[in-house]
Parts: sequence; structure tokens; C-alpha cells
Amino acid sequence: MSDIALLHATFADRAEAERVARSVVEERLAACANILAPCLSIYRWHGDVETAEEVPVLFKTTPELAARLRARIAELHSYDMPVIEAWPAAAGSAVFKWVHGATG
Repeated sequence: MSDIALLHATFADRAEAERVARSVVEERLAACANILAPCLSIYRWHGDVETAEEVPVLFKTTPELAARLRARIAELHSYDMPVIEAWPAAAGSAVFKWVHGATG
């Protein structure tokens, strides 16, 4: 097993999720972006509890590109404070090679 990096972010709608996902894959910062089904988010914002439907996206990249990918997602994102989480993930050697070959 070899490590890749996974980044998770939620977007206001599918169109924004697709626009950002396509941009970072075309820029070779991510090998893949999985746009997931809409989810219901419940969160505290400016002292109030809010509820919103959002579209989560899971991005696959290399550990070396994770910080650049996070910065680029934030730059393209419509939210004032996008939450972009990152963590390492163990991948099989074929996936590891594909992610490294499709990025950078």
C-alpha cells in the first residue's frame, strides 16, 4: 500500500462542484474528483444553527500536491470560509501510480 491524499469539500450546488472539480483535474492538481449525492449539512454560523443542502466532492491527489490543491479549491470556491479537509489514504500500487501519473 502507498499513500495518496484525499481532500473533501462541500459546495453550494452541483454546478459549482463540477466547475471546481473540472478545473483542478485539468490543472493536474487532482487525478480525480468524485462528486457525491447532495447532503444535508447542519452547522453553526455567526451564532445561529443553519441547515443547507450541499454537494460534497472527494478529490484524489498526491501528498505533495495536497496543500496546493487545497489552496486552489479555496480560491475557486464561492463560500467565504470553505471547509476543505485532507487526510492520507492507503491505496494499492496501481492507484498510487495512476494518481501520481495524472497529477503534477
